[in-house]
Amino acid sequence: MRSAADTRNFWLLLALGGALTAVGLGAAHYMEVHGHIVTGMNNQVVWGLPHVFALFMIVAASGVLNVASIGSVFGQPVYKPRAPLSGLLCLALLAGGLMVLMLDLGRPERVLVAATHYNFRSVFAWNVILYSGMGAIVAVYLWTMFERRFNAWSKPAGLAALLWRFVLTTGTGSIFGFLVARQAFHSALMAPLFIVLSFAWGLAVFLLVQHVMYAWNGQTLPAAIQRRMARLLGVFVGAALYLVAVYHLTNLYFARQAAFEAFILRDGGVYPALFWGGFVLAGSLLPLLLLFHPRLGSGRDTLMASILVVLGAGAWLYVFIIGGQAFPLEIFPGAAVSSSFGDGAVAAYTPALPEWLLGLGGLGAAFVLTTVGVRVLDFMPQDDFATTATAAKGG
Repeated sequence: MRSAADTRNFWLLLALGGALTAVGLGAAHYMEVHGHIVTGMNNQVVWGLPHVFALFMIVAASGVLNVASIGSVFGQPVYKPRAPLSGLLCLALLAGGLMVLMLDLGRPERVLVAATHYNFRSVFAWNVILYSGMGAIVAVYLWTMFERRFNAWSKPAGLAALLWRFVLTTGTGSIFGFLVARQAFHSALMAPLFIVLSFAWGLAVFLLVQHVMYAWNGQTLPAAIQRRMARLLGVFVGAALYLVAVYHLTNLYFARQAAFEAFILRDGGVYPALFWGGFVLAGSLLPLLLLFHPRLGSGRDTLMASILVVLGAGAWLYVFIIGGQAFPLEIFPGAAVSSSFGDGAVAAYTPALPEWLLGLGGLGAAFVLTTVGVRVLDFMPQDDFATTATAAKGG
């Protein structure tokens, strides 16, 4: 039986999330009417801050489903009760990210063309299929969890979702990896890098939401379960940091990438500051300390580590997407190029208010879907604390 206070708080949260979503839609309409001149984007930086929000939500949507996969596919009892919430967050984040993505590209009504006319030589066309397929598979996956008659199909559905999300994140990374015209992006490491990043970002988002839900209901996870999930997040964060380091070391090996690496890692102003301070220090090393230090690792430490991982993800994506476009294209290697257009010059970019509002509107949409889903359906993890705690200690 829900109390009157719970009902009131639910409607308050729903109103706040709905207002944030409406503000984002209003910002998209403003940009549609007045053109992208009202944003900080220009002819060189064509993917702005909204793409940072969108890509984070899409990549995290893939990674958050890892919790369900560990429970359903690999049979880990600690994670099984969390599988429904994992699937809900996947759908909510995917919807929020795609909302921002479509509204930021301009002419959002032409999505019908992309959905009905396919150019299979385009990686963007592949992702239309991958995103819609992901939504359908996760919906079926959730159905097998909630409908007892189909519980036997939960593991096959989970396996299909596991394989599909690997393909989806590979496709997302390949959008950048196949861009020959951008030195920052053209790398075969993009696909595995985005897969590992999705593990860290998705689990961080899940732990944040799980902490809020348990606090809302006055529950606390056993310390053994908290430590186990914290260690897993630490493994993912460490793996992500390692692959980012490999990506930059690979670039440094090639002479043609030396100027770009110097720009991103040392001379680029805001970009090196966000990379070293935002991603490496605050988004990776501090979370690893919080998660693995023998005197730390409590629920609050894990919560703080998850918040830092999410903030670090935003910093890395800003450096990767914006910095990768701001660096001038090397059209004629070995020659100096200059013109009235600004060839060879670093592009200036400052996010405008409508870009912030659109990105936050996507987060608002994901928040509304999650809030309604948890309230209407039974997405709250139903733990048998004795069993899960024993399993956690054994793991």
